[in-house]
Amino acid sequence: MTWAIYFSTSVDLRQLMYWMMGGFGGVDWRQSWLMLALIPVLLWICCQSRPMNMLALGEISARQLGLPLWFWRNVLVAATGWMVGVSVALAGAIGFIGLVIPHILRLCGLTDHRVLLPGCALAGASALLLADIVARLALAAAELPIGVVTATLGAPVFIWLLLKAGR
Repeated sequence: MTWAIYFSTSVDLRQLMYWMMGGFGGVDWRQSWLMLALIPVLLWICCQSRPMNMLALGEISARQLGLPLWFWRNVLVAATGWMVGVSVALAGAIGFIGLVIPHILRLCGLTDHRVLLPGCALAGASALLLADIVARLALAAAELPIGVVTATLGAPVFIWLLLKAGR
């Protein structure tokens, strides 16, 4: 990272900083092949609700139900890594969406992964859409990176979730 910053022009530095803060401004149709690479993994992981529900019961219960823990942990980590890697490559690091949205939905009673995974996708997309609207309207002269908006709004919600879990 230090080398990239050192040898970059001022335009490249601005784009790098914008990517590090997260945003959709640099994403266009030329990167659609990357988005298409997400679809098979996303569909596959949505069909794996049974092992994920078993894992949510705890390690001992999942093992007693016959789930091969080592296999499913590694496969789910690889699938999640692929989806996160492609998403961050496209839009940069947009924080707090993946931390806050699933916990809010669990507090609303969605615990079955058959409902929770699509619910997280829809709620996360909706939250990002609202953050994008706020980012575009917050400053008249420029557009804020979405990561700035999600961090500003998500940090208090995340602290509230931590305090609520501590009770």
